[in-house]
Amino acid sequence: MANLLSINNYYYRRGGAEVVFLEQNKILEGLGWTITPFSMKHAKNDATEWQNYFVNEIEYGAKYGWHKHFVNALKIIYSREAKNKLQTLINTTKPDIAHLHNIYHHLSPSILPVLKKNGVPTVMTLHDLKLLCPAYLMLSPSGVCEKCKGGRIYNVVVNKCMKQSLSLSSLVFIETLVHRISKIYINNIDAYILPSKFFVNKFIEWGWKPDRLTHIPNFVDVDLLKPNYQPGKYFVFLGRLSREKGVKTLIHAANEANIELKIIGRGPLEEELRILAASLGANVSFLGFQTGPALHEAISNAKAIVLPSECYENAPISIMESYALGKPVIGANIGGIPELIKEGETGITFESSNAESLSNALAKFNTMQDNTLIGMGKAARQWVETEYTVGKYSERLQNLYSKLGARL
Repeated sequence: MANLLSINNYYYRRGGAEVVFLEQNKILEGLGWTITPFSMKHAKNDATEWQNYFVNEIEYGAKYGWHKHFVNALKIIYSREAKNKLQTLINTTKPDIAHLHNIYHHLSPSILPVLKKNGVPTVMTLHDLKLLCPAYLMLSPSGVCEKCKGGRIYNVVVNKCMKQSLSLSSLVFIETLVHRISKIYINNIDAYILPSKFFVNKFIEWGWKPDRLTHIPNFVDVDLLKPNYQPGKYFVFLGRLSREKGVKTLIHAANEANIELKIIGRGPLEEELRILAASLGANVSFLGFQTGPALHEAISNAKAIVLPSECYENAPISIMESYALGKPVIGANIGGIPELIKEGETGITFESSNAESLSNALAKFNTMQDNTLIGMGKAARQWVETEYTVGKYSERLQNLYSKLGARL
């Protein structure tokens, strides 16, 4: 079997992109592939024999002196350390193909010409909209935003899209400008994987050629998730407690619909959301961060999960996990969410950012007969078993690798 050079900023389960990265490594390793990771050193990293090749840790939220901040700012644009260490790793392992996930800032695209020079076919999964929007989310302080379309990336500075900071927004503007002028992504990546059809269409709409864009959906290991079709009494939100996830709107809607809501996750808005729920007298409980069996149990015993996102989501794995556990989904009609919901069969959609629309959806679900909800849960599980399995994912992925010349 071939040797895959698997690249991502972090080598532990930090977020959705890291989960896909690490699970993908495990899947391919199980099929006989040799996996060589390249990442950043971090105290939480999984153990690996290749860690000495990793770049030194950078945490951009940490407090450094002005000189260190300046050096880190340069590394965002072009990391010589990452470039040199990757070349050493390639000399040692002779990879057949490289698969990149998130490389922005910590590794930087300085590694891309190294792969090209060494004749390594390169694939990159786009977990977000960073290559279109300097601030990742196409979300400005006023809401969903596409002002940077057509190369007008100065809008990231005008709107201070990065944490409402002029300095951070200016830095990502310069970063994006340099990378676009040099065409460092376009010239050095052979194929891009996009987990949602929405993202494929958005990149084409913004001027990208479709021949290098491949839709490969995310996946779940259905064998590890036992469905419970019996409807519970409460609804669940799981995700980061941040503005773009729409949790404020959800709490207002849950209160209006008089339903019980359990919120799973952490984030910068947690205290504000707790105060909001208390002030409304809403039946909302905060369960904090959950993972593994505890998370699966909370979902399994719910009536449905709710995704009230107010930004262009890609392809939330939480939907597939919920389906695998036999639970329908109530999702905002934004980004890649609607394509993962069969209306009236595996769940329903509502108007994003609209508390009344969400409240009506919650109330509708809350009055559904158990046999209807059970039918939805079964249809959801069957859909996952058909389209979003580990087997389907590995087949699609290896087909792409083969087209790029990797020996399987």
